Amino acid sequence: MKDSNSSSEFRVPSSEGAGTSNSELGTRNFSFVREELVPGPVPRYEVPGWRDRYGVVAGITGRGDLPGRGFDLGLWSEAPVGGVMSRWRAFRAAEPGFGAVILGNQVHRTEVAWHDGGRGWVQIEGVDGHATATPGLLLTVTVADCIPVYLVDPVRRAVSLLHSGWRGTAGQILRRGVETLIEATGSKPSDILVHCGIGICGDCYEVGSEVMAGCGLEHDGVGPWHADLRAVLAEQAVALGLGPVSTSQWCSAHDRPRFYSHRASGGTDGRMVAYLGVPQLI
Repeated sequence: MKDSNSSSEFRVPSSEGAGTSNSELGTRNFSFVREELVPGPVPRYEVPGWRDRYGVVAGITGRGDLPGRGFDLGLWSEAPVGGVMSRWRAFRAAEPGFGAVILGNQVHRTEVAWHDGGRGWVQIEGVDGHATATPGLLLTVTVADCIPVYLVDPVRRAVSLLHSGWRGTAGQILRRGVETLIEATGSKPSDILVHCGIGICGDCYEVGSEVMAGCGLEHDGVGPWHADLRAVLAEQAVALGLGPVSTSQWCSAHDRPRFYSHRASGGTDGRMVAYLGVPQLI
């Protein structure tokens, strides 16, 4: 494993900007998609078309219809450990093309770790993004409002999965993920597909001036304001010269019967797992 803080001669242009409104972001250069429910006992929603077109598995778990906390996969919660681990095993069994699952204790920063291999469960501390070009490694991040960002280079069969809350968005974790792919595989920005997945929408995400300023959004007058993190991330992707860019139409708060939302639940909800990888042929 290596991380994107190591020195590299590869750099993509900075996408930093200031003074952009949410309404301006919502009209630019990216498409909207709605992840589709996958049939089966494990509640999962996948980015439509990516499995068949690019040979990658890209999706996120949902709440499901289990009693109590549903299909909660949060490892650092008050949920009984045995129940959480049973659900993780069911999730792993639903995707048999992977010999290892990469996961971490996220810290709302911008470190992205590169993975060349692994077996079973690979737990990394203090990392908010993962990347690999090794088939059979399933990258995961846990979310419950923060945005999972999926990066795929189908030419080099390389992928990166990022956990981006407002701090990660402001800190340019997307750029870190792109730089990691460039350094490790020689990816060209124009070859990298981007999807900003299921998370909280701008209408539901009420924030203070520090979030607006950090994400380069206008915030005149007296707050609070609303921030659309997916639109900010999509605009960053366009500025970096990345390939087709899309954002999810689902909202973790609006659509809470399907998903988990930390904000809408007052901090009591479970966690979903976003996942991305190239399966081994089996």
